[in-house]
Amino acid sequence: MQISVFFDRENKEKTIELGGNASVKDLLDRMNINPVTVIVSRGNNIITEDEKVNDKDKIRLFSVISGG
Repeated sequence: MQISVFFDRENKEKTIELGGNASVKDLLDRMNINPVTVIVSRGNNIITEDEKVNDKDKIRLFSVISGG
């Protein structure tokens, strides 16, 4: 399946190929992104790393910024 991913840190949209029954965690692993460094959304909803992704999904990754 093909997933469209927009990553705000790079300001780019990419198409990522994943096997069937893949999760957000699988997507982040494929992109070499640590799950605690991003917030993931599909549509207007925030989704967790255990959620399944579907063919033709449009996913947005927002970088988490923290400091003290």
